[in-house]
Amino acid sequence: MSRTEIKIGGLGGQGVILAGMILGRAAALYDDMDATLTQSFGPEARGGACSAQVVVNTERNLYPCVTRPDILVVMSQPAYERFVMEVKPGALVLYEESLVETHHLPEGCRAFGIPATRFAEELGRRMVLNIIMVGFLTALADVVSVEAARKAVVDSVPKGTEKLNLGAFEKGYEFGLDIKNRESSC
Repeated sequence: MSRTEIKIGGLGGQGVILAGMILGRAAALYDDMDATLTQSFGPEARGGACSAQVVVNTERNLYPCVTRPDILVVMSQPAYERFVMEVKPGALVLYEESLVETHHLPEGCRAFGIPATRFAEELGRRMVLNIIMVGFLTALADVVSVEAARKAVVDSVPKGTEKLNLGAFEKGYEFGLDIKNRESSC
């Protein structure tokens, strides 16, 4: 891997920016890579469009912006509609399956859904949806190591919520590993 462009999209309040920060932190602090994060959000405090763009590179990032994502993570239908046509051919598209309906995927894209909202509700906090998505991405994409991602989760969440958030990460990670194992056995 040299340069990987990741775009995470959703609604304000879903933890989109925090998910991007965790990925960047995992890459830069624990996997010894270069990472940049840019963010975009609407004027609304909650419920408005929101995105985080993360560029992870084993070499120095000479351009910090995402131009054509290798990986798209979406947690809302508006984010899917807005960003899916930006991805590179053959991109990985990860989506929250109860909130996003995929259609018109660019040719060659691989798309995988996860019931992250349901998993978050089962864990007792809907707010950990984003951490479940980070675990899902970690399992399905060779971007950051699982150890680095776990450390970044612990470092990034409010004190006292580490156990809950690590449980959420593991739920997404295990779900992603199941998909990965099924894919490799075909």
